[in-house]
Amino acid sequence: MLHLASLTYGYDPASPVLDIDAFHLPAGCHALLLGPSGSGKSTLLHLLAGILTPQAGRLEVAGTSLPDLTPRQRDSWRGRTVGLLPQQLALVPSLNVLDNVLLPAYASGQRPDPARAASLLGQLGLAGKLDAYPHVLSGGQRQRAAIARAVFMRPQLILADEPTDHLDDDSCATVVHLLARQAEQTGASLVIASHDARMLAALPDAAVLRLPRARDAA
Repeated sequence: MLHLASLTYGYDPASPVLDIDAFHLPAGCHALLLGPSGSGKSTLLHLLAGILTPQAGRLEVAGTSLPDLTPRQRDSWRGRTVGLLPQQLALVPSLNVLDNVLLPAYASGQRPDPARAASLLGQLGLAGKLDAYPHVLSGGQRQRAAIARAVFMRPQLILADEPTDHLDDDSCATVVHLLARQAEQTGASLVIASHDARMLAALPDAAVLRLPRARDAA
């Protein structure tokens, strides 16, 4: 699923934000990107999603070499392959919960499937919130809606950026369980970027990539 080798990213070649010798993750497995704030975790997620392009090195995701794609090709690839759960959940305020989940289909030019969206929301405890707008949801409900949106297109790779930030222990375990369960249902690989030490107990079988603090990291 993921193959990284001699991967660097940064504005100054002498001081890259990221410098990864090698990292491999088989399809259907979990990985944790661990490190303090400013260590480049979000930057690496953006590289894996094809949002950023590496300075040098190998970056292969789901059999595709991302540096070889044009920006338009990467956008199309991302819509087919990646489900992204950003740290700022970015639900669209003017859309109800159901339409927020359907948004990836509209964005990628594919036919929306409201029945699948409703089923996902039901699995995540939001069956009664399909017509609700983000501003009336609790923080946990917004997060579950964002998880449904991230997995709606049955991505091969789910990327989550600090999904347990500011959550108590019970809520942390719940969110990780929801992400892992949704990944398992579609055979997707799951990569979580976090500075939360509880992740190691929540996903004990995950591969771990520890990122050191880097100057000028994003």
